[in-house]
Amino acid sequence: MKLLFDLFPVILFFAAFKYAERAPETAADWVASLLGGASVATAQAPILLATIVVIVATVAQIVWVRLRHGRVDKMLWISLVLVVVFGGMTLIFQNEAFIKWKPTILYWVFAGSLAFASLVLKKNPIRSMLGEQLKLPEPVWSRVNLSWIGFFAVMGIINLIVAFNFSTDAWVNFKLFGGMGLMLAFVLAQGALLSKYVEEDK
Repeated sequence: MKLLFDLFPVILFFAAFKYAERAPETAADWVASLLGGASVATAQAPILLATIVVIVATVAQIVWVRLRHGRVDKMLWISLVLVVVFGGMTLIFQNEAFIKWKPTILYWVFAGSLAFASLVLKKNPIRSMLGEQLKLPEPVWSRVNLSWIGFFAVMGIINLIVAFNFSTDAWVNFKLFGGMGLMLAFVLAQGALLSKYVEEDK
């Protein structure tokens, strides 16, 4: 359930884009009215409508978390800032390149945060999150943290490759299914590698 909630803005982004692809003229009219009557090219309507939807969805997600839990995770705030900045630039310039950069910057922020915590603060964020569920030797925790840094760094590169070498439609599909699939595969692979330590602990 939490996974679906975390993916809520991405799912709506995907749905809005697919709808606008089927009705580009209607989408262009909607976007034009939302942008104060600005001229909108029919070809740009799907990504522009999806961008508006993802900004609104991310704001709604933050408001819900704030009202429900009273506290919003820092990464959610970072995601909001990035989607507003890059999404806003996409809408202002009607250039999809800006919103395509947003996932890469977010992935690299994750990687940079983990690396900064490990190298500068001498802390292991992954151990802080999972330390109560898993008992691992210190070198293993370091490798787990390093593997997440590498994963996010590579995901940022993959996003750019897909975004600027394939169609926008392919990138939108990858953003939901490819990104989620690679994340799931990475988590399962890491779980399989760490399972032996769980068994030894028992």
